[in-house]
Amino acid sequence: MSLHSNQRVDSILDLIGSTPLIRLRAAEKRAGVKAEIWAKCEFENPGGSVKDRAARQMVLDALDDGRLGPDKILIDSTSGNTGVAYSMIGAALGIPIQLVMPANVSVARKNITTAYGTKIIYSSEMEGSDGAIHKAREIVAADPERYFFPDQYSNPSNWRAHYLGTGVEIIELLGERITHFATGIGTTGTIMGTGRRLKEYRPSIEVIAIQPDDALHGLEGLKHLASSIVPAIWQPEGVVDQMLEMPTDEAWDAADMLVREEALFIGHSAGANVAGAIRVAREAGDGAVVVTVLPDRGDRYFQPMKWERHYVW
Repeated sequence: MSLHSNQRVDSILDLIGSTPLIRLRAAEKRAGVKAEIWAKCEFENPGGSVKDRAARQMVLDALDDGRLGPDKILIDSTSGNTGVAYSMIGAALGIPIQLVMPANVSVARKNITTAYGTKIIYSSEMEGSDGAIHKAREIVAADPERYFFPDQYSNPSNWRAHYLGTGVEIIELLGERITHFATGIGTTGTIMGTGRRLKEYRPSIEVIAIQPDDALHGLEGLKHLASSIVPAIWQPEGVVDQMLEMPTDEAWDAADMLVREEALFIGHSAGANVAGAIRVAREAGDGAVVVTVLPDRGDRYFQPMKWERHYVW
């Protein structure tokens, strides 16, 4: 049951945020120490993912300062979840949306975004999210007056959504008990905004960034920074204490564990986050209170990018 239950709201945008924290006792058992592992259930957002927060902040900030108006089309690159969020918010506010996606994003994401009336422009599946970024920039450069390009990888409103929301909510629910925050990096907005807020609250909280261990990985939505365009909002100095590299198989195993032992059917980036939280808790030892994020649900991956167990990473 969502924390929004039994409330009256004026818009679907008002349902974004205030997601529950759930304790992951099966993950704690695997850590093998007397530590707590908690996860923010971002799949409870109305668009089904953590990206609802950033998309709402970027759109509302642009409406407030005039960058986005009635004569503009919102266009951005996305591997899926941000696109769903843009599409939902665009439908709610009457803003036309165009998205540049790699041609091999999951069928579920294609179907959801088009259901909202969004136009999809496909980039090469061989170039991944970076190819989508390049193509979006080319389209905007050719007709800059026609488009509003929020550029989620460079937009400070991305991380501000988590500074104003996610971080505050974690503090409200766990307060001074939290010792570690660990989450994966894609646009890096979640860790930059939440990490900044947690560090302001108590500098001793350790912030751990989780990234795939290889450029050829199966963790959709996460970035291997060494082989990718580094997001402009990625400014880890003073915020991120540690980088943790995550193999695809370890993340998939954690996702399987969560659905079978916690009844949490989540995506593979969430599996990476929980696998990372287990490692952090094990290393920190007794008394640690580790918080991570469950970015989305597993039903978005029923027909993913042909990622199967027999695939050679």
